[in-house]
Amino acid sequence: MSESSSRVAVVTGASRGIGAAVVQALLGSGWRVVFGARDEDGVRRAENAWREEFGDRAAGVATDVRRREDCERLVEAAVERFGGLDLLVNNAGVGRFAPLAEMGDEEWAVQIDTNLTGVFFCCRAAIPHLKARGGGWIINVGSLAGRNPFAGGTAYNASKFGLLGLSEALMLEVRHHDIRVSCVMPGSVATDFGGDAQSGLDWKLHAEDVAQVITDLLAFPGRALPSRVELRPTRPPART
Repeated sequence: MSESSSRVAVVTGASRGIGAAVVQALLGSGWRVVFGARDEDGVRRAENAWREEFGDRAAGVATDVRRREDCERLVEAAVERFGGLDLLVNNAGVGRFAPLAEMGDEEWAVQIDTNLTGVFFCCRAAIPHLKARGGGWIINVGSLAGRNPFAGGTAYNASKFGLLGLSEALMLEVRHHDIRVSCVMPGSVATDFGGDAQSGLDWKLHAEDVAQVITDLLAFPGRALPSRVELRPTRPPART
């Protein structure tokens, strides 16, 4: 992989939360980053803020990962702007929690299409460019819900179990092209994903913790591949 100052990343779901923390960490390490999120206004605000701090190494593209053409456009924007691609971080995700019998078609579809199909679209668009670069990384942000089912999580569990399977099968497909694939699986994170950004700040993981895991992965020697990383709060509330 090329030196830090010339390395290029694409990050999805990146205008806030974990994705924003990942972009911030990469830019702080000298990377050039093209990031996507669905909210165009949010993308522009984030882009302006990062450009004030990091100059033209940050660029945003309004992206709905449920749309194949948006995923392709995001990856192509990175290649056209910065000349290649070294890292894809698939972070975009949604959760809609309800018993299966009460879940509507749209609630099911938005989770599968965002959390799983969007990763497929982005990976397929990115792999030729990673190969052209001589290798790189695909890091998928999953969840401990990818191996721990819970009532009310049928669609979310299905998408995250599927993401883990996709990640580990893809790892086997591209490892001999020097593309390393890892699935980072955090537990409870203090973002607005669950509806209350302030809830659990005293014990939950922070977005920056997940970002640090991702940047630490990038520092591993080429011979080493942590293909699955589980990340938990150190001291969650004790069950009584």
